[in-house]
This record gives sequence, C-alpha cells and structure tokens, in this order.
Amino acid sequence: MKKIFIIAEAGVNHNGDMEIARKLIDAASEAGADAVKFQTFQAKKLVCRTARKAEYQLETTDASESQYEMLKKLELTRQMHIELMAYCKQKNILFLSTPFDTESIRLLADLGLQVFKIPSGEITNLPYLRAIARLHKSVILSTGMSNMDEVRAAVHVLETNGTKDITLLHCNTQYPTPAADVNLRAMVRMREETGLPVGYSDHTQGIEIPIAAAALGAEVIEKHFTLDKNMEGPDHKASLEPQELRQMVAGIRKIELALGTGEKQVSESERANVDVARKSIVAAADIQKGEQFTEENLTTKRPGNGISPMRWDEIIGTVADRDYQADDLIV
Repeated sequence: MKKIFIIAEAGVNHNGDMEIARKLIDAASEAGADAVKFQTFQAKKLVCRTARKAEYQLETTDASESQYEMLKKLELTRQMHIELMAYCKQKNILFLSTPFDTESIRLLADLGLQVFKIPSGEITNLPYLRAIARLHKSVILSTGMSNMDEVRAAVHVLETNGTKDITLLHCNTQYPTPAADVNLRAMVRMREETGLPVGYSDHTQGIEIPIAAAALGAEVIEKHFTLDKNMEGPDHKASLEPQELRQMVAGIRKIELALGTGEKQVSESERANVDVARKSIVAAADIQKGEQFTEENLTTKRPGNGISPMRWDEIIGTVADRDYQADDLIV
C-alpha cells in the first residue's frame, strides 16, 4: 500500500522570522511529517493595495491593516528560500512551498522544486495553471471554493499543458472550517469522477477529520501547524501546535496500517485463536464402535482442531470405527 504523504503546512506562520521558520521545520520533522510547506509570494503581485482581508483574517490580525500590508510582512526572499531548503535537507524533510504568482512559480522552479502545490484560490487562474503545467512537475491541486466542473476544467488545463502527475485535495477554505461543511465524501467523489489520486487539505480544529480522511482513502493530508496558537498572525488560531501535529501524524500512520491490503484472510495475530474459538464435531454421548452417527449422538463444541462442523452432513449416517466417550473429538 502506498504511504500517505503528510504535509505539515507552516504557511505564513513564520511571521517573517527565519528563526521561527527553522523551529517550524524542526517541529514538522520531529512529528514525522513527510514535507513542510511554506508560501511564496510578492504582495505587490498577489493583491491590490485596496484588497480587503478575509473575515477570519480581520479577527486574527489588525483590522485597520490592509491585506497587502499584512502579506508584505510575511514575504520570504529568495535567500530565505535557499536557507530554508538547506535546513529541510539537514532535517531530512521535504521542502515545499505554494507559489501565489507567476514570478514565484519561476523562483521555485529555479530552486529545483519537483512538486508544485496549487492553492484553492488559483484553481480558476488560467495563466497561472498554464505556467505550472508547462514545468512538467508533479502537481497537488487544492480544490476549495470550487465545484466539480471547475475541478475538471483546471485538470484539463494542467493535463493539456504538460502535467502528467496530479493529486486533487478536497478542501474548505474557511479558517476554521465547521465540521458540518467539511463534506469528506466529496473527496471520494472526486476520485470516482476524475480517476486521479485524492487527498485532503484540512482547516478544521483538531485532528479527527484528517484522520478520517485517511480512512476514506486520502493519499495526501495537509494540515496547518504553528509553534503557538496565540502568536500574532492570520493562521495561527486555526493551526495545530507541535504536540497535536505529532498526534495527528501518529493517528494517520495507525489508520494507514489498519487499512491493510484489503484481502480477507486470517491474520498472524489471530491465527492461534482458530482452534480455541472454533468448534469441531464431538460425541454428545458415549458411542460404541459400529454405531451410526446421528443428530442425537453428535454435537459441536470447542476446540476447533477436529472435524469441522461444515462437514456435519457428510459425517451424519456414517458408522463409528471406534468407541467414543462423550466430548471426544470425532476423528
């Protein structure tokens, strides 16, 4: 079975501070995540100076500050990317980053990224989708705020422009997402509709829902995390703290193990229980040699190391070739 790919989403929770960014990488690595993901953008390329914040951003940051001003403080320079990539290599965890504009796409391509994560907000951005597709890299596409027709259209753009490896992430972009709005079955439906691998990008509070997504067949799980939910910044409150991230990864790995191969068979751990829990055909009373086996003088009891009760009709009517006492296994 293919291992579930777990992305610890640091996003902008570094607050523009490289020391915090390195500590986030440490936490993701220690939790056992496969990748830690940041966000690559230039505020001037991403938003108009008058663009308003999302409702959750107004609640978690200075309401008088514009989205542009908020994002400007959270940019990562090229040199920062280089240093973070090197640190990820040192910590044996894959560096990923989501580009939010075409210049950022080129930056990440120049730095050698092999996997490109497309955020939900770009699923209807044709020039952006084409720019990533023409890199011929693996793509993970988040599908928040979209319907199935928009997902199909984005996939078509990617595929017709050179992308051959696409994974779709079901997602709800509200921070935090109410459980009633998660709709995990939509992830399964996307797999059925497109034939592509699917996963789940989670913005709910807690760890239960991404673990449930793993049980439903997610091949990629993405979850925001932070060093401290009380830190200043737009995404901290809807993120996991390091201990919760470790618990989520452990839970996903446990579910992954429990899903198994799908083949119905006796497991190694229960093999010893077969004889103990199953029954055999036994004498219900004393039976003399030459006496016929009947419904009255036979019964079924544990242990299960004799003749299987599934052979009951075969045994009834035959003749005992030896004496039996009550409870003796028929042989």
